[in-house]
Amino acid sequence: MERPCQLLTYFGFFFFLILPCLSCPEYQKQALLQFKSSILAITSSFNSSADSLLQSWNSSSSCCGWDRVECNDHSPNPNPTSKVVIINLYLDDLFTNLSPQPRVESTILAPLFHIRSLEELSILGNNIQGEIPGVGFANLSNLVFLDMSLNNFSGPFPPQLFQLPLVQDLHLNDNSVSGQLPSQIGNLTGLQRLILQGNKLSGPIPPQLFHLPLLQTLILDGNSLSGEVPAQEAGEIGNLTSLQNLLLSGNDFSDTMLVSVLCLKRLEYLDLSHNDLSMEIPTEIGNLLPNISTLALGNNQLTGGIPSSMQKLSKLGRLYLHNNLLTGEIPSWLFDFKDLQILYLGENRLMWNNNLEIAPNPRPYSLSLKSCGLFGEVPKWISTQTGLDFLDLSKNKLQGAFPQWFLKMELKGLILSDNEFTDATFLRILTLSDNNFSGPIPQSLIIGAHLRLLDLSRNRFFGPFPVFHPEAQLILELAYIDFSYNSFSGKVPDAFPKKTRFLALGGNKFSGGLPFNLTKLSKLQRLELQDNNLTGELTNFLSQISTLQVLNLRNNSFQGPIPQSICNLSNLQILDVSKNNLNGEIPKEFQNLIGMINEPPNSPSPITLDAISVDFTFSWVSEGVQLSLEFKDLVVNWKDSKQGISTNKLNLYTLLDLSNNQLSGQIPASLGALKALKLLNISSNKLSGKIPSSFGGLVNIETLDLSHNNLSGLIPPTLTKLQQLTILDVSNNRLRGKIPDGGQMGTMVLDPNYFANNSGLCGIQIRLPCSEDGGFPLPPPPLPPPKLTHKPWFLWKVVWIGYPISFLLTFGIMVLIGYFTLPPPSNRRRRPHRPIEV
Repeated sequence: MERPCQLLTYFGFFFFLILPCLSCPEYQKQALLQFKSSILAITSSFNSSADSLLQSWNSSSSCCGWDRVECNDHSPNPNPTSKVVIINLYLDDLFTNLSPQPRVESTILAPLFHIRSLEELSILGNNIQGEIPGVGFANLSNLVFLDMSLNNFSGPFPPQLFQLPLVQDLHLNDNSVSGQLPSQIGNLTGLQRLILQGNKLSGPIPPQLFHLPLLQTLILDGNSLSGEVPAQEAGEIGNLTSLQNLLLSGNDFSDTMLVSVLCLKRLEYLDLSHNDLSMEIPTEIGNLLPNISTLALGNNQLTGGIPSSMQKLSKLGRLYLHNNLLTGEIPSWLFDFKDLQILYLGENRLMWNNNLEIAPNPRPYSLSLKSCGLFGEVPKWISTQTGLDFLDLSKNKLQGAFPQWFLKMELKGLILSDNEFTDATFLRILTLSDNNFSGPIPQSLIIGAHLRLLDLSRNRFFGPFPVFHPEAQLILELAYIDFSYNSFSGKVPDAFPKKTRFLALGGNKFSGGLPFNLTKLSKLQRLELQDNNLTGELTNFLSQISTLQVLNLRNNSFQGPIPQSICNLSNLQILDVSKNNLNGEIPKEFQNLIGMINEPPNSPSPITLDAISVDFTFSWVSEGVQLSLEFKDLVVNWKDSKQGISTNKLNLYTLLDLSNNQLSGQIPASLGALKALKLLNISSNKLSGKIPSSFGGLVNIETLDLSHNNLSGLIPPTLTKLQQLTILDVSNNRLRGKIPDGGQMGTMVLDPNYFANNSGLCGIQIRLPCSEDGGFPLPPPPLPPPKLTHKPWFLWKVVWIGYPISFLLTFGIMVLIGYFTLPPPSNRRRRPHRPIEV
């Protein structure tokens, strides 16, 4: 019995001896725990469970068993004699559930640079700021895979990044890295994939990059790279013998780039769209790139025709030639490729031969013949393309009735806008805007179970409004509905699909009040009812549509007060109730509109497009090309004129327009809390009292219109702090005192008319000086004596002439009156002269 116990003791001793060998080194564990501590310090202020992603990271367990951590003992070919170390870290998207996403400094990565055994490191999607820590990355000499994409790294590339000898994958896309691509990139001789799209790189591609023989994928989209490829370097591109994917769209490359890439025989994906190409498509392109499956040359200025050699591109599946200056007839053989998935030819000077007949095609593909000279009826051969999932025939001269066979095709998207149709499912997108359709809307257009977007705006539809039946309201996917600027009348319809997010009914002839059933649209974000004949009061039930971000009721006949309950719409960013008959005071509860308080994000987040993410666009995005739909702008009164705000930028604007009503009372100081506002217009009302000094808190305001009211007192000097202010209109009030001239008030160009009809104002802006105490304008200076406009009668010339004349006249008169007495004649003879004696 003693011997087995002894063996058990030896076994236990051996187990505890080798246990540390099955765990990662202590210094690596401590490095990760220090990294976690930094993460928790960032997330602690959010009161969230962001640390749940790293809950397994604790000091009592082996870090080889932690989430997002891999050690070499789990590798496919572990070495039993090697020490267990960490080789892979996947630290993606640590803050995605936080809103707003926190700013993370690049110093947070410092602990990771102590783990020199790392082979794969991914830190994508963490909003890491600052320059890339090159010194730290220099320690990770075993790295094979490095992904730093979807952050906010800035500054130039550190040279140490290109001294990692084993790197095969380097992903730095969607950051803010600037400067030129360094020549040291040629040191990465094992590099296979280099992805740098969506940065701020400039200058030419260094020739050293052309000496990476293993490079398979090079993606430099969305930078500002430019320059021609010199003749001596053009041949060097041919050294990229392994290159299969070359994406250079959204730069400033010239024609020589297109010519030089023709020597890359293994190329499968070529994207040179959105550059400065202005040549003809090379005639031999079909002979020189035999493996091409995707060719994207759209959005350039290419000229000439489509080369016939392209018929030989037997593997071609996606061809993007849209938005160029191509001419000639569209060849029918473009429809013969057996792997055809996308054919974009729109927005050129190409012409379609209406006599051509295209063979039936059951395979799914997308087709754009936008602005290709189609006229008359829709070509019948399109009905034989039963695999079409997207079709764009906009900006042609198609006429006649809406083809009913369209409804039998399983189209997911159909764009027919800007044609001359006069009569109008499986569609997901249907836009028929800006045509000449008239009469009632066919019920068949709105019953498609998969329809997501329906735009029938700017036509001449009238008659009964189409009915969304109760059972259809529950199952329809329709989210974007635009019937604006037609001729519908009657009460506002209230039966729409439950998933509606965008509802535009403005510019019709609807009358009556707002229907209560709109509150059933629990996902509604944008409601537009402007330019109708609506009456009644703004009802309290509007506050039940808590998702509203845009509410436009401009130019109707609403009356009564603004309900306080409307201030409970915490997501509201744009409210326009101008040109109505609203009365009462401005609710001080406007300070509860959180959407007008929180400053907008740095990048636009579309209000509606994200809600209508159409399934078929996903494949296009993954291929680097995405469908662009032209949604109608939201028209607002902006800076003295009507302007449109792009739909995909609405999230960057917050507006409050209460102008042209009958509002009275004082301006509530709480409006100054709406610091995200870019426009505040409360002009043409009956407001009185002073301008609140709290308006100095409107730090993002660009236009502030208080004109045509009864405001009095001083213009508060706090307005000088408004650095974004470009228009301040206080005309036609009873303001007095000095117009502030510091800060922005002293630098922006001010129209004196913006201060007109305020008799007590003074200041340099209106060229009227103030008194010494700055309180009142100085009285006007006394008028100077009027200048004589006729010649004076007393001239010196008269003096010189009149003096001798008057002397003679006076002397003559004196002689006549005997003033002078002459003596009597003398009797003495005159003695003669004695001659002179000599």
